[in-house]
Amino acid sequence: MFIPLHDTNSLKHIKVQYVTIGLIALNCIVWLITGPLASQNFANATLLGLGYIPALAFDYAHLAPNLVLVPESATYITYAFLHTDFWHLASNMLFLWVFGDNVEDALGHLRFLAFYLLCAAAGALTHGLVETSSEAPLIGASGAISGVVAAYFLLHPKVRVWVLVFFRIPLPLPAFIPLALWILQQFVMLAIDPHGNVSWGAHVGGIIAGLVLVVVLRRRDVPLFDRTIVTPKAVVPRIPPVTSGGEVTAPPSRNPTPWGRPS
Repeated sequence: MFIPLHDTNSLKHIKVQYVTIGLIALNCIVWLITGPLASQNFANATLLGLGYIPALAFDYAHLAPNLVLVPESATYITYAFLHTDFWHLASNMLFLWVFGDNVEDALGHLRFLAFYLLCAAAGALTHGLVETSSEAPLIGASGAISGVVAAYFLLHPKVRVWVLVFFRIPLPLPAFIPLALWILQQFVMLAIDPHGNVSWGAHVGGIIAGLVLVVVLRRRDVPLFDRTIVTPKAVVPRIPPVTSGGEVTAPPSRNPTPWGRPS
């Protein structure tokens, strides 16, 4: 439906989004190790050993001992660091890059990391409840990313976000418009296509967890539904300063870009 490009929502409580950057880096490294740089046998082994398989979690099946890489309970987290291909990875990491920094800013570094992992686990659990006997491994960060999107929706609904609508049209929209439509789409798709190739259950589980956890984990001085409207720099009018004597002085050159500050 849409692709986020960037927002103009500055950080208020942290200087650098270390956890967001670290998660993106870790996802990329794991993808390289288990994808392009891996043999087919190793890729298959990590898919089964680190992916979340509902049939294993609910005792409908058992994994061969030589394929067990981590405790079964750990796959509620490890699955979120595996991706099928570059575009699967890129789409998830783009959402995390645009929205993750401000959620990390609102929660703090450690609480954001806990938030991210709990949303991933909630996504896996919901997928498992929908596909209880499935032996297909669930992989991808979408459950955790859905939680981040839901948290941003509650925190900064009026912030202008540049999005690529229908993958073609770039528009600066208040965040609540594309995010509300995206969240609604996940619930609708779960209702009409619960057993499709995309795990809508993981998305919905992440969304629900994100909506609840951001209320509990955010800093005490961080409000929900922030009414501050942050407009992209591309559309902010430039008014030259006036000296006390009425003489107009030219503002310093900043070489602005049409995209403003990437989030």
